[in-house]
Amino acid sequence: MKINRRDFAVSTLALGAAIRAARSEAMTFKFSFCNESMKGMPWPEQCKLVGKAGYQGVEIAAFSLVKNDVGDLTAGDRRDMLAAMKDSGLSCVGLHWLLMPPPAGLHCTTPDKAVRQKSWDYVRRLIDFCADLQGPVMVFGSPKQRNAQGITVEQAVGYLTEGLRSAADHAGSRGVSILIEPLDHTQTDVVNTLAEAAKLVAAINHPAIQTMFDFHNTLDEKEPFDVLVRKYFKVIHHIHVQEMDGKYLGAGTGVKDFAKTFQTLKGLGYNKWISVEVFDFAPGPQKLAEESMKALRMLAES
Repeated sequence: MKINRRDFAVSTLALGAAIRAARSEAMTFKFSFCNESMKGMPWPEQCKLVGKAGYQGVEIAAFSLVKNDVGDLTAGDRRDMLAAMKDSGLSCVGLHWLLMPPPAGLHCTTPDKAVRQKSWDYVRRLIDFCADLQGPVMVFGSPKQRNAQGITVEQAVGYLTEGLRSAADHAGSRGVSILIEPLDHTQTDVVNTLAEAAKLVAAINHPAIQTMFDFHNTLDEKEPFDVLVRKYFKVIHHIHVQEMDGKYLGAGTGVKDFAKTFQTLKGLGYNKWISVEVFDFAPGPQKLAEESMKALRMLAES
């Protein structure tokens, strides 16, 4: 069979375009939006807002949806939530702000064994909630619920390690990873850097216990964002992004400041979720979602 020059050129161009498209698709980030700025809106409306803004996923703060605790959400409620996400073209990314009340009185590193037990029992219930919504990760921030209380930081880290170990098998059996979130010293005194989080992950040595990276929480870090991401890439299973002052992405210099890190993530083949988490809700959820997405697209193209 003979192939003339024109057909060969067309085939070559088509092959090149297919390869470029495949590479582009492989390097496309998955973006999601955290829901707490939409607290009070019906869940289907939250999903529609996030989907219309261009996100592929939604990350859930359970406290924003319940009056008492996650048990308020029945099996039927969870099925309805999942259906609303799918109707808006969204996936559940997972959960964050795990121990933020309600319910009140949770603390995972207190010397009070009964309170610790109650808190980790609730974490296990959150694991089930997350799995029921097909979410892959739970971001364990909750700074006020993990501070050292009347004990040393080392003792608090020991209790945290013990609790995470106790929940790891259940999380793994439900297909959920618990990600200990490094938070700077202005928020908590327990696990302030990626190095400390990685040390904790190594000590537990369970595939369901990993860590994540949040641009906003790097006050105690000594190295640039891109260096941190490269150094700890193997244990980073999720990313939070917003301006360094907690405003929506695009309200400051984040696009310029984070560009090198996004390039690094591309080069490393990062294929997990990147979630917008905003702490200043004043502009309203629609503006927060839409303006952040514009900035994310610029970062993705950087």
